[in-house]
Amino acid sequence: MTKTKLARRFTVLVSAIAVSGVLATGVTTATAAARTARVPDAGTASNALNIADEWGFTWPCQFNPFNEDDLPYSFGPVYEELAYVDSIKGGSVTPWLATSWAWSKGNTTLTFTIRKGVTWSDGQPFSAKDVVFTFDLLKKYPALDLNSDWSVLSSVLPVGTDQVAFNFKAAAASYFYYIADQTPIIPEHIWSAIKNPATFLDPHPVGTGGYTMSACNGADIRYTKNDHYWQPGLPKIETVNLPSYLSNNSANQDLRSGVDQWGSQFIPNINKFYISANPTNYHYWFAPVYNVNIWPNLTDPLITTAVREAIAYGINRSVVGKIGEYGEQPGSNQTGIVTPTFSSWYDSSLAAQYGNAYAYDPAKAISVLEAAGYRKGSNGIFARDGKPLSFTIVNNAPYSDWVSAVNVIQSELKAVGIQLTPDNLSGSTYSTDLSDGKFEFAYSWDTGGPTPYYEMRAVLYSANTAPVGSAAASNYERYSNKATDTLIEDYAATTNPAVQHTVIDQLENVMLTQLPVIPVTEAVDWYQYDTQNIGGWVTQANPYAQPAQYLTPDWGVVLLHLYFK
Repeated sequence: MTKTKLARRFTVLVSAIAVSGVLATGVTTATAAARTARVPDAGTASNALNIADEWGFTWPCQFNPFNEDDLPYSFGPVYEELAYVDSIKGGSVTPWLATSWAWSKGNTTLTFTIRKGVTWSDGQPFSAKDVVFTFDLLKKYPALDLNSDWSVLSSVLPVGTDQVAFNFKAAAASYFYYIADQTPIIPEHIWSAIKNPATFLDPHPVGTGGYTMSACNGADIRYTKNDHYWQPGLPKIETVNLPSYLSNNSANQDLRSGVDQWGSQFIPNINKFYISANPTNYHYWFAPVYNVNIWPNLTDPLITTAVREAIAYGINRSVVGKIGEYGEQPGSNQTGIVTPTFSSWYDSSLAAQYGNAYAYDPAKAISVLEAAGYRKGSNGIFARDGKPLSFTIVNNAPYSDWVSAVNVIQSELKAVGIQLTPDNLSGSTYSTDLSDGKFEFAYSWDTGGPTPYYEMRAVLYSANTAPVGSAAASNYERYSNKATDTLIEDYAATTNPAVQHTVIDQLENVMLTQLPVIPVTEAVDWYQYDTQNIGGWVTQANPYAQPAQYLTPDWGVVLLHLYFK
């Protein structure tokens, strides 16, 4: 999976939305080479914010916000959203390019009032016409519709001069997240002249955001304060550098030395390597947001429910997190509910009926297999009808922490009579095999959002999967159940919190009884920050945005809060 895939949180919001009216007040293997390769006049550590986030390739200098590979570099700081949804703060919503909104007609029409007085970075006025144009363009060119907005929309129409009405095919309150937060708005006066928006590179993006992309080469992207920005006095940091890194090692070294101030990556033994270098000013916060799972291929007749139960009981998730992730990611539970982030959704009484959500119990794992008719062979591996429980698990070889995690899992499952052999693939091969279902087991994350519904929908909704050999958007395990689909659709149709919690409880029951996937560790937002010269950072006490640089549009929100001391 690419970081772009991580950044796109393909699921939907529905809680009774709490509205906050407060606006947000290297291509090298050596550090020195990365510094000299930056664009001219990019700024220094004393007058610019420098970001360490290893993506593994040189920048293509393309900024099309509707291209899956390019949108992370423009959506947030350059292009903006109608309303900002803070997934880490319970889905609270801040008005952005829209000042207000309202559902009507049984949650089938969503009407936004568009903010006045906003200009594009080239000085041209922004209006409701740009919003209508943006969504019409996605309809005309489906390849641009990354969130599948038009799978649920029937029309997007202007209402007067400053409102836009989104009409849905059915009740779809949960799609607020897609429409408001996850779809960047573009300027009609620029994009109407583009012959083929689907192939447009957008090398000089014009947005409403706090920054313009002022220079780019393969080694560095430079962002400069937008003098036309609509939020008075913001941003306070004038120059932001996003250097490219081919490895975590060089990026981590730049963080440790203070050359970079904002990090968004895995650092092994972070307290010893990073914090100890400057205990006063170096900090990190890793908030759990979704799960890293073992994905069983449910089309394989050998991977029965009993086998999945045995695997779930046979894994010591906390040990996997401690060894594979250096303790930086906690162990998951079989309900799929990430805690403490979403603890209010966790049904503890239900979990208790299933061994505290399949807490580590190797004896139980063995008894489950024996009760299902499996018997151990002389090699210590269970078999039934002459077919041993011996499988491969595909993994992303460049992710050293995942490789370590699966090695732990392999050892733990062998102890309960299941042979799981890692198949560590190149990133591109792994990604293709995962989405195409060409695996027995796979190790991968999924996607999250403001409530557990996002992750449940990604994992369980049959519309997200595809036959083996065809690419699935998520639901890589190929799970399909009409009753589960109905639950997911019921959630999407309501804004009643009580109904939503009831639906999630039932989806937790699906996870506990059917085990379509097996959560192992709780994935976190990788986030390190330096307070020596810069203030305004996201903290656990003030989680005003998801703090990882690779998350859109959140990193644009973070940039608006930062300032030099």
